[in-house]
Amino acid sequence: MMGQAPRSRRQALGKTTWVAIWLIYLAGPIGDMAQAGVSTAERLWGGLGLSLFVLAYLLLIYRHMWRVLNRTLMRSALAVMLTLSIVLSTTLGFEWLVLFTFTSVASAVVLTWRWSRWSIPLITLLLLGIGARYPEIRGYYLFAYGLPSLGSGYMMVGVQHLIHTTAELRAAREEVARLAANEERLRLARDLHDLLGHSLSLITLKSELAGRMLPSRPDEAAKQVADIEQVSRQALVDVREAVTGYRRPRLAVELAGVRAALSTAGVKITVDPALEGEHPPLAADEEGALAWALREATTNVIRHSGARHCELLLAQEWEPDERRYLCLTVLDDGAGPPRTQHDGNGLSGLRERLALTDGRLETGPAPRGRGFALRAYVPLPATPPTPASSPTPISQKVTIPGINHTP
Repeated sequence: MMGQAPRSRRQALGKTTWVAIWLIYLAGPIGDMAQAGVSTAERLWGGLGLSLFVLAYLLLIYRHMWRVLNRTLMRSALAVMLTLSIVLSTTLGFEWLVLFTFTSVASAVVLTWRWSRWSIPLITLLLLGIGARYPEIRGYYLFAYGLPSLGSGYMMVGVQHLIHTTAELRAAREEVARLAANEERLRLARDLHDLLGHSLSLITLKSELAGRMLPSRPDEAAKQVADIEQVSRQALVDVREAVTGYRRPRLAVELAGVRAALSTAGVKITVDPALEGEHPPLAADEEGALAWALREATTNVIRHSGARHCELLLAQEWEPDERRYLCLTVLDDGAGPPRTQHDGNGLSGLRERLALTDGRLETGPAPRGRGFALRAYVPLPATPPTPASSPTPISQKVTIPGINHTP
């Protein structure tokens, strides 16, 4: 969920853990206060200063995580952190130099690159200047404190850039999906107009004509009614064909949906290049069956397997009868097949769908001994099929008895 605010307690707990785990580096200042010989005044001052520092740090990080920071609040919290870093490390000892690293990271998180590229080196130079006062660490404090401050700051700048890029890509993907949906609605509206506009106009015209003929010429009116029935039936057939074409899934479309679904579920995916690139041409029914298999297998991986990794493979296989099959394999590293060997409703329906194309479905344990494997086979045609065309408007292919119409 990089670049997004937590949407559940689990996500909030995960983000909190990642933030809090770095506070372990404050063990140095805490240990310094716990040493023998430290006065009560120093302990009170150190405890109060460290508490204020951690409060300002967490305020910056969590406010930045959930919402846009107020500029005044941001600058005030950073000023408090920097001031406490200078004062505490100057008055209490070199162990407190680690506070500069937290200050550097916080500035990288909340400041833009325009400001953080200067604030991080400045904070590091202050650290080095104060650290030079302590002769006992002059031999290594540059590596123990200076480089972590500089490196952590710029590393967090990179992380912030990655978060912003991820957020922009997510917004762009949502915009592309919205535009695609709008384009699909427009295409559907155009196709329905082409499919039904002419037919409904003819039905209306012939209905009016039959109504006028009925009193005086019932035989001719009956012919018009027969024409109306033929046009209506043809329009119904065309609509059914169009709806079937719209609802038939495609491998490329399903693969894009699978990537998004598995990524959202936190499952790492490996895709065979053959599935992403050029695969043997398939008829519409065979490609639709494989696309359904991909969708059903992915649904099972997300809902039932508990897997962390999923692998998609596509390969040609020869049968003993010299028939070629295209095999889609979905492997995961999850819980494996259920103890009962009965298929659920999804797999049963998928098995029937593949059988209609002379294909078959095979399920079982993954080859590596852990996980589940699903293999969907569809036969490859002897000759490449002609590509499926978009629905043809009824106005281009309906012939009405007694009417010559040129679209």
